[in-house]
Amino acid sequence: MTGPLRGSNGVAFGPDGRLYVCEFLAGRISAVDPATGDVETIVAPGGLVQSPDDLAFDSNGVMYITDLVPGRVWRRGPDGTLTLVTDQVRLPNGITCLGERLFVNEMIPGGRLLELRADGPAELTGGLAMGNAMQIGPDGHLYYPHMLTGEVHRISPDGGAPELVAADVHEPVAVRFDLAGTLLVVSRGAEGIVTRIDGDRRTLISSGITGLDNAAVDSDNRMYVSSYAGGGIAELHPDGRTRDIVPRGYAGPYGITIDLAGTVHVADHYRLGDELIRFAHDVAADGNLLHVTSQYGQVQTYDRGTRRTRMRATGLDRPLGIAVRPDGTLLVAESGAGRILTIGPDDSIGLLAEGLGRPAGIAGDYFSDEEHGTVHRLTDTGPELVADGLDTPQGLAVHNDRMFIVEAGKRRLLSVDLRTGDTRTERDLDLPARREVALTAHGMPGVPQPYAGIAVAPDGTLHVAADGHVLELS
Repeated sequence: MTGPLRGSNGVAFGPDGRLYVCEFLAGRISAVDPATGDVETIVAPGGLVQSPDDLAFDSNGVMYITDLVPGRVWRRGPDGTLTLVTDQVRLPNGITCLGERLFVNEMIPGGRLLELRADGPAELTGGLAMGNAMQIGPDGHLYYPHMLTGEVHRISPDGGAPELVAADVHEPVAVRFDLAGTLLVVSRGAEGIVTRIDGDRRTLISSGITGLDNAAVDSDNRMYVSSYAGGGIAELHPDGRTRDIVPRGYAGPYGITIDLAGTVHVADHYRLGDELIRFAHDVAADGNLLHVTSQYGQVQTYDRGTRRTRMRATGLDRPLGIAVRPDGTLLVAESGAGRILTIGPDDSIGLLAEGLGRPAGIAGDYFSDEEHGTVHRLTDTGPELVADGLDTPQGLAVHNDRMFIVEAGKRRLLSVDLRTGDTRTERDLDLPARREVALTAHGMPGVPQPYAGIAVAPDGTLHVAADGHVLELS
């Protein structure tokens, strides 16, 4: 099921009673009516804000936004005007207000917690083990998570030494309080856990929502949660029951494959199907195995039978398209290096082609080159041109001597008769524009570039993955 939110990250109630939601991968901020589920775009993608991850409102109803990858914090006034607060924060993520005072933290190892003042950022403390969503507690202190160490800390908004509040907390990603002052710690793992901490007593609430990211509590003490992995917004009851406000859907999606049984598998950045496999960007099925690339340099193989993942290669330069040969050898488009690689069953890496532009999709022995606008076939003597003059060709699929190409630049699906070379447009597609956002920043994952994958089912039905949807085309 596809919802209108492409992933949901930071959430906060605005002065109008709506829940405002950051969509990090989509570069968008939306407002959700909790009563109806209606969604309105507030900050559109492609503008000043590139990768919003969290937001907060001050006592005057002014919205503040952390723009994670470029390292900026924005102010959005009641009239919608955006002004830059600072660009001096590394991966700003957690953000909260105390009256008109503004606080942010950095989502990096050794990060800082800062107050953003008129004369610039002022450090309250350093050494955060990846900060994230934080809140002022009933005692007036700032509470924040250390994601790497499973801890919650607090500090006076005027500075001083931070204090450890709770240790051994399950994968903390956000710290919140309900109206009774009970500490609520949201976990980012597969189980969708929220830990209620009331003094020395802890209660685990398992929502079953994979990849929780943030939460907000309304004036009736109802808790709403977001998911970076599945998007959507849900009300979470104290007993773990959930009620969908906005249905979950796709954050990307990117690559897509179909196994011999006709099952569709989608690489959706944070997950592969129902499994929480982070940074999945293309996928190829091989029996019970799913081979996955990440634009952050890895190739992995996930075994659906054992639910175990095996690392096949690391340190590659933006690997994207992937295919598997009958003998189990993987073909990988190393997009950033302009190469086509092989990865053998023993994980040995070989070179099939180099000196390419930006290879993207792979289907059998065919590959697309986004930069040069071409499609080639791999032969013993080198790449052989099949089609040229294309605008950013990405996903490829071959069926019955016909090749299908997602031409992302012109937002359409093409097909080429491999016997005659005849090319025709099959249909227009709704595809996202390429955004110039950093793939990595300060050694941490940033925003992957859009990639539209395509796969063909045994019956010839085409499936295209892009821009929050999987389209089925007969």
